[in-house]
Amino acid sequence: MTPSVEVILSPSLLPYHVTQPPFAAVAVDVLRATTSICAAMHAGASIIVPVEHLDDLPSYREQGYSLAVERDGKKLMGADCGNSPTEYMQMDLTGQRLAYCTTNGTRCILNASACAERTFIGCFANLSALASKLIQEAPHVVILCSGWRQNPSIEDTLMAGVLVQLLSQQGYSILDDSAHMALQLFLHAQPDIYGFCLQHASHVSRLQRLGYDADIQFALKADSCTLVPEYIHPKGIVAWHA
Repeated sequence: MTPSVEVILSPSLLPYHVTQPPFAAVAVDVLRATTSICAAMHAGASIIVPVEHLDDLPSYREQGYSLAVERDGKKLMGADCGNSPTEYMQMDLTGQRLAYCTTNGTRCILNASACAERTFIGCFANLSALASKLIQEAPHVVILCSGWRQNPSIEDTLMAGVLVQLLSQQGYSILDDSAHMALQLFLHAQPDIYGFCLQHASHVSRLQRLGYDADIQFALKADSCTLVPEYIHPKGIVAWHA
């Protein structure tokens, strides 16, 4: 059977996916959850547990987890870490376990894992390593974009587009209009992804107002990380080396 790739531009559209199980999902939240997860794993975190509800966090604290919590772009008061990949890259998290709760990204990961055989964490930072892993191990791929509050986002769509390009070059069939749209948006935006997002992406403007331009630049740069995190329910997210 020909390998295939599908793109879902928002978690609200996930119930209408066309790819039949079994398939691998790629959860994408470029700004910033999936980028930050890669950075935290690069900094040595051993396990990251995506947590959807803030009320569940105290029980993880009692179990010895560090809390990484963000709401509306800001680190939540009382948390050990926020959702900044550049912050994680400067930390030593060797052996630490994180309970991770963000506005959009953790929900995207959990939604993907509810219907996928495997759930990988994807972003520009681990683009090449991720594509290689998928080509080796996942003949049918559904890319789920986190977006912003159930709406599509430009940066996640661009990430989906470049991943569609890499997979289609290896013989994957493009299954849906969203995948074609994502690919065409990426082709239009390159070679200046950062400049395109500065001009058009609302979440970039939102994060810039909060002072996170360094995170934006880091998140839109390809291949700073050779790890491929995978969510293994209920254990949490672990990382494979490319």
